[in-house]
Amino acid sequence: MVIKCSCGYKSNNAGSTVIREEVIDKGRSVELVDSESDMKSLPKLNVECPKCHHHEAGYWEVQTRAADEPATKFYKCIKCKNVWRDYS
Repeated sequence: MVIKCSCGYKSNNAGSTVIREEVIDKGRSVELVDSESDMKSLPKLNVECPKCHHHEAGYWEVQTRAADEPATKFYKCIKCKNVWRDYS
Protein backbone atom coordinates (compact mmCIF):
# COMPACT_ATOMS: atom_id res chain seq x y z
CA MET A 1 0.00 0.00 0.00
CA VAL A 2 1.25 3.47 -0.87
CA ILE A 3 0.04 6.78 0.56
CA LYS A 4 0.47 9.80 -1.69
CA CYS A 5 -0.29 13.45 -0.91
CA SER A 6 -1.29 16.12 -3.42
CA CYS A 7 1.90 18.00 -2.44
CA GLY A 8 3.99 15.15 -3.90
CA TYR A 9 4.95 13.33 -0.68
CA LYS A 10 4.78 9.54 -1.04
CA SER A 11 5.21 6.78 1.56
CA ASN A 12 5.55 3.06 0.84
CA ASN A 13 5.13 2.17 4.51
CA ALA A 14 1.44 2.97 4.92
CA GLY A 15 0.99 0.70 7.95
CA SER A 16 3.11 2.87 10.24
CA THR A 17 2.38 6.23 8.63
CA VAL A 18 0.65 8.87 10.75
CA ILE A 19 -1.61 11.10 8.70
CA ARG A 20 -2.01 14.69 9.84
CA GLU A 21 -3.16 17.90 8.25
CA GLU A 22 -0.67 20.73 7.96
CA VAL A 23 -1.38 24.10 6.41
CA ILE A 24 1.54 25.58 4.53
CA ASP A 25 1.43 29.36 4.26
CA LYS A 26 1.44 30.40 0.63
CA GLY A 27 1.01 34.09 1.33
CA ARG A 28 -2.74 33.77 1.75
CA SER A 29 -4.60 34.08 4.99
CA VAL A 30 -8.06 33.22 6.21
CA GLU A 31 -9.58 35.87 8.39
CA LEU A 32 -11.76 34.77 11.26
CA VAL A 33 -14.37 37.04 12.75
CA ASP A 34 -13.60 37.68 16.42
CA SER A 35 -15.30 40.75 17.79
CA GLU A 36 -18.95 41.41 18.51
CA SER A 37 -18.90 44.43 16.17
CA ASP A 38 -17.71 42.17 13.32
CA MET A 39 -20.53 39.72 14.09
CA LYS A 40 -23.13 42.50 13.91
CA SER A 41 -22.00 43.48 10.42
CA LEU A 42 -22.14 39.94 8.97
CA PRO A 43 -25.11 38.85 6.88
CA LYS A 44 -27.20 36.23 8.69
CA LEU A 45 -28.55 32.89 7.49
CA ASN A 46 -31.00 30.37 8.87
CA VAL A 47 -28.53 27.48 9.16
CA GLU A 48 -28.15 24.97 12.01
CA CYS A 49 -25.01 25.10 14.15
CA PRO A 50 -23.46 21.61 14.38
CA LYS A 51 -22.41 22.28 17.98
CA CYS A 52 -25.42 23.86 19.76
CA HIS A 53 -28.13 23.39 17.05
CA HIS A 54 -29.09 27.08 17.11
CA HIS A 55 -30.61 28.15 13.78
CA GLU A 56 -28.90 31.48 13.06
CA ALA A 57 -25.35 32.17 11.94
CA GLY A 58 -23.37 34.96 10.37
CA TYR A 59 -21.39 34.07 7.27
CA TRP A 60 -18.57 35.27 5.02
CA GLU A 61 -16.82 33.82 1.97
CA VAL A 62 -13.10 33.42 1.25
CA GLN A 63 -11.47 32.20 -1.96
CA THR A 64 -9.33 29.49 -0.33
CA ARG A 65 -8.82 27.34 -3.43
CA ALA A 66 -8.09 27.99 -7.11
CA ALA A 67 -9.95 30.84 -8.78
CA ASP A 68 -11.95 28.46 -10.97
CA GLU A 69 -13.41 26.73 -7.90
CA PRO A 70 -16.18 28.10 -5.66
CA ALA A 71 -15.31 30.15 -2.57
CA THR A 72 -15.42 28.56 0.88
CA LYS A 73 -18.30 29.84 3.01
CA PHE A 74 -17.55 30.24 6.73
CA TYR A 75 -20.32 30.33 9.33
CA LYS A 76 -20.23 31.62 12.91
CA CYS A 77 -23.07 30.73 15.26
CA ILE A 78 -24.79 33.74 16.81
CA LYS A 79 -25.37 31.86 20.08
CA CYS A 80 -22.22 29.81 20.87
CA LYS A 81 -19.72 31.50 18.46
CA ASN A 82 -18.76 28.14 16.91
CA VAL A 83 -17.09 28.55 13.49
CA TRP A 84 -17.42 25.98 10.70
CA ARG A 85 -17.09 25.96 6.93
CA ASP A 86 -19.07 24.80 3.94
CA TYR A 87 -17.07 23.79 0.85
CA SER A 88 -19.99 23.47 -1.55
